[in-house]
Amino acid sequence: MWKGAIGFGLVSVPVRLYAAVQEHGLRLHQVHDADGGRIHLKRVCEACGEQVDYEHIAKGYQDDEGHTAVVTQDELAGLPLPSKKLIDVLAFVDAGRIDPLQLSSGYYLAPESAAASKPYVLLRETLKQTERVAVTKIALRTRESLALLRVHGDLLTLHTMYWPDEIRDAGELAPPSSVTVRPQELKMATSLMDTLSEEFDFEELEDEYEIALGELISAHLSDRPVPRKETAPAPDNVIDLMAALQASIDSAARKPGEEERPGRAAKKAAAPAKPARGTAKTSAAAQKRTSAKKTAAASAGSTGRKATAKTATAKASSAKTGTAKTAKKTAATRKSGRRAAS
Repeated sequence: MWKGAIGFGLVSVPVRLYAAVQEHGLRLHQVHDADGGRIHLKRVCEACGEQVDYEHIAKGYQDDEGHTAVVTQDELAGLPLPSKKLIDVLAFVDAGRIDPLQLSSGYYLAPESAAASKPYVLLRETLKQTERVAVTKIALRTRESLALLRVHGDLLTLHTMYWPDEIRDAGELAPPSSVTVRPQELKMATSLMDTLSEEFDFEELEDEYEIALGELISAHLSDRPVPRKETAPAPDNVIDLMAALQASIDSAARKPGEEERPGRAAKKAAAPAKPARGTAKTSAAAQKRTSAKKTAAASAGSTGRKATAKTATAKASSAKTGTAKTAKKTAATRKSGRRAAS
């Protein structure tokens, strides 16, 4: 889409510029809602009311007093534009100095010919080893803009940039400096970031809105019922930051189709409330007394059970002894009777 050269110092690298991105999406046209007829926009001059063909359309600028300066395409083409066919390198800087807000469209840069490969590789390797990027200027579609030249794999890429005065001042949009976070909250937030980052793959990302739009159009074309999908509303308040962080970690760690497990936050919510500070000591003492009573009762019960067991054993032993004595007396009596009879 563009052919020129990279110029830094006396070194020139002939290159070609290619679009690096391609947006995918279903294009919707303006139609009449009653019959589906296409709506076409016409260029009509408000001064004479006539429709104007494209070749008769010029550029114009109107000042505050209503005066219009008409500028033709030939006049625009005759303006001096040094960067029209040259990517002019202004400086080599550390990548960290570039504000991502300034980056716009991205392009691939390829060497124009085999002869251009040597200086191309020289520039690429120098940028790679020094970990720098090149700030340049380039003119695309008659508009000059800043551009960033950097290494992407084995290629040089170009990113058009906004001029510094095109970046709006943030003003007082940031929260006040009095707002702070606790170390525990930072730790939980870091844990959530780690959980969300596990096995992340850019290739698996997809445009859910575009998919739903395609299903909607397909349903209309085939006279099928229009599918409806509910979108969960965004939360508008955070009551307990720690609980919200823990719930987020539990949700991110849960695999698709897996039942929800109560996390630490849910367990905390289900646990009984802690006693007030004023009753903490009293409650602890009461718990100690109750524990002591339980221990004593258990000990007494154990002693009682042992004593009962000993008594039962003694009685059994006594009964055995008495039975043995009775048996001996009976045997002696029988012997005496037999002697007297004889």
